[in-house]
Amino acid sequence: MKPVALFTLPNCKWCNEAINYLKSKKIKYNQIDLTKDKNALKDCQKRCKGAPVILIGNSWICGFDKKRINKELGIK
Repeated sequence: MKPVALFTLPNCKWCNEAINYLKSKKIKYNQIDLTKDKNALKDCQKRCKGAPVILIGNSWICGFDKKRINKELGIK
């Protein structure tokens, strides 16, 4: 399985949706709080506006996009 990184912000509705979705699919991920990691924040801001940002392998997904998540992970 490709490595998954989930970049989140506190009190973010869509970040919580992404967390719950990944847990429901039993997908292991590394969660990074963008308020605590300024380098990660800069990387995410180069690619996306807002949160969550999901990195699956080398593919960046801006926002909580179930279809793209499923496609990148090969799940239905």
